[in-house]
Amino acid sequence: MINRPNTKAQRLHRHKRVRGKVSGTPERPRLNVFRSETNIYAQVIDDTTGKTLASASSLEKDFSCDGTKTDAAKKVGELVAERAKAKGIEAVVFDRGGYLYHGRVKALAEGAREGGLQF
Repeated sequence: MINRPNTKAQRLHRHKRVRGKVSGTPERPRLNVFRSETNIYAQVIDDTTGKTLASASSLEKDFSCDGTKTDAAKKVGELVAERAKAKGIEAVVFDRGGYLYHGRVKALAEGAREGGLQF
């Protein structure tokens, strides 16, 4: 029998380590990313109050993207940036959620930067 690593447990361990160093404040909230098999979600969170200030995902009813999952991630990044800027948020701390900064996570970050968020 082949002994394979538990990738979900490894990701959660990385996420826990990153969250020990990264936290959102009212001036500079945390941009959190969650990636599932088919969709991607982003939230702007103020950790001092525990409130979500803005969010976007590829599962929303009015969301449409013809292309790859990476294209959808970039569009979600632009959408969350637009919603955050509408609430007066200019700068955020990026929390990649234990995922590697590559592929869909990187596309979401670039979309958020193009949308006007600074991190």
